Amino acid sequence: MRTINKIKQLGFLAVVALITNNASAQYDAMFTQYMFNEMFINPAYAGSKEAMSATLLHRQQWVNFPGRPVTTSFSVHGPLMQNKMGLGLSVLSEKVGAMNRNLIYGSYAYRLKVDEKSNVAFGLMTGLDNQVNKFGSIKVSDVAGAPADPMFAQNTPNVMALNFGTGVYYSSTNYYVGLSIPRLLDNTSKLSYQGTEVRVTRLSPALFTYYLTGGYVYKVNDDLRVKGTAMIKAVKNAPAQLDLGGSCLINEMIWAGLSYRSNSAMSVLLGMQVNKQFLVSYSYDYGLNKIQRYSQGSHEIVLNYLFAFKGKKISSPRYF
Repeated sequence: MRTINKIKQLGFLAVVALITNNASAQYDAMFTQYMFNEMFINPAYAGSKEAMSATLLHRQQWVNFPGRPVTTSFSVHGPLMQNKMGLGLSVLSEKVGAMNRNLIYGSYAYRLKVDEKSNVAFGLMTGLDNQVNKFGSIKVSDVAGAPADPMFAQNTPNVMALNFGTGVYYSSTNYYVGLSIPRLLDNTSKLSYQGTEVRVTRLSPALFTYYLTGGYVYKVNDDLRVKGTAMIKAVKNAPAQLDLGGSCLINEMIWAGLSYRSNSAMSVLLGMQVNKQFLVSYSYDYGLNKIQRYSQGSHEIVLNYLFAFKGKKISSPRYF
């Protein structure tokens, strides 16, 4: 038991060390159920649904592992000007070890009608990233009365950074494709050994993180639809991350499916389309790496609501 606790502490301190040496707002949160709300990775997604949409998501990653990421996000978006434009707002709060960060972004999309069933949208997003590392909360020793480590004696300064993102989103009745760069600026805050903070903001294409997403729904019969989704996340000098998923919609009410994240996790997804406007969905991730030995997997829940306005009804459940 003491060996396991020691391994957990070392893992936690490794996360802390990464945060201490280079705190960057370029880091993106991880979502298993990204397909239900792409607002955080693609501003062109704003207004893609036929009514105003609100999504609340909560993720508990690597349960029982010290310093694990805990993420809560909320977004709202909708169409304007007879679906020619879309506006959205996204808020995220996340804690990873001693790091606490909050994001707020506004998104704008200009939508062009390709044909009766298809649209292409071009989007821009801008917002603020706020981050502080609360080192005073770190327990660096199990020995009672042990002296505090001077390196973790105080919190880092509260960092506030502006950022921008862009994307394109093509959608039809039963499929979509999106390409985006949600963070164009690399905002880095380094803490020197003298305790002074050095901030660097730069526009560097070599540091861009690219997201390519897509999905397709196939109607088997009136009671069954099969949906496939994919996401590729790529950044220079790092292995590309691939997410592949497949799910079934039964009687336009029950969602059930599986997904795979390359070298990371397998996931089970279960959801209920309570009615044409309200969706509840849950996913469980089983890790495919060594962290799974010391955690109980990851849990994620999504609540999505489509607002029907007077004179306009929701024609069918939304698939993406």
